[in-house]
Order: sequence, then structure tokens, then C-alpha cells
Amino acid sequence: MNGRPTQFTKAFIMTAAAISAVMMTSCASPRTSPKQVATSNPTVTYQYRNDDELIQASQRAITFCEPHQSLPQAKSYSTDSEGRKIVVFECIQNLQASRIDTSDTTLRYNYRTDQQLLELSRDAQVHCLKIGQPEMTSNIVVNADGSRSVTFQCNRR
Repeated sequence: MNGRPTQFTKAFIMTAAAISAVMMTSCASPRTSPKQVATSNPTVTYQYRNDDELIQASQRAITFCEPHQSLPQAKSYSTDSEGRKIVVFECIQNLQASRIDTSDTTLRYNYRTDQQLLELSRDAQVHCLKIGQPEMTSNIVVNADGSRSVTFQCNRR
């Protein structure tokens, strides 16, 4: 053996991380969840109501993209005729975290748009995988001034 992880090992880690993230999310907020409304390879579409559901949709998209050995990237956002929010994810290979260069397990950010929230979530998930702590939880807060903040926590199993 040459000491480098095999494709199988990488796929196993990604699968375990995605399943763990979905399980943690489903336990964290049992009263609401995003609704998958369409799927086609390599895209998946979710309907969501709030920021927590958007994070859950992102984590479910990770699970959807894993068999394609890729990570989700939000392709489009829209609102349907009944006012429901829609996000379409496309599975992208070799997607890298662009903003995180630290070994910290707790990451805090302010954000304004759904797109910013999804980019931060994806980058935090990639970061957690890189530092060997594949489970990730999130907490979203609306601040007194109306701004929104998210905290991601990387965890070991």
C-alpha cells in the first residue's frame, strides 16, 4: 500500500458524511422538512420554506450527488406561482471549498441571501470532511438588527 486513500475509501467517507448529515438534520427539526419536487441526473430540485429547510435541502443534495462522485452546487433559485421557494442543485465534480482555510471545527458567518447560505453550507461540509470530522450541524439566528447568522459545527461520529 502506498498510504494514500483509495477511491473506495473516499467514496465511503463521503457516503458516511452525507448520511450522517441527513440523519442529524432530520433529528434536529422534526416539524418541517424540504420537499423534493423533481430529480434528473445530475440535478435535483427542492421546495423549501425557510433557511433551516434550505440547509436540509443542501445536505440531502449531498446524498443525491454522492453516487455521481460529486457535490451539489445551487444552479438556480425561484419562486413558484403559489409563492413557494424552489432551489435546483447540480452535481459538480471536483468542487472545492473556496472560503475556508482553517482547522477550526466551529465556523460562524453572516449572510444575506439563500445563495450565500448554500455556498457557506457547502464549503463548511467540505471543510469538515477535510479535517476528518464529517458530521456537521448548523444553527441559524436572526439577529436583533434583522441580519442573519449561521454557525456550522464539525463533529466526529
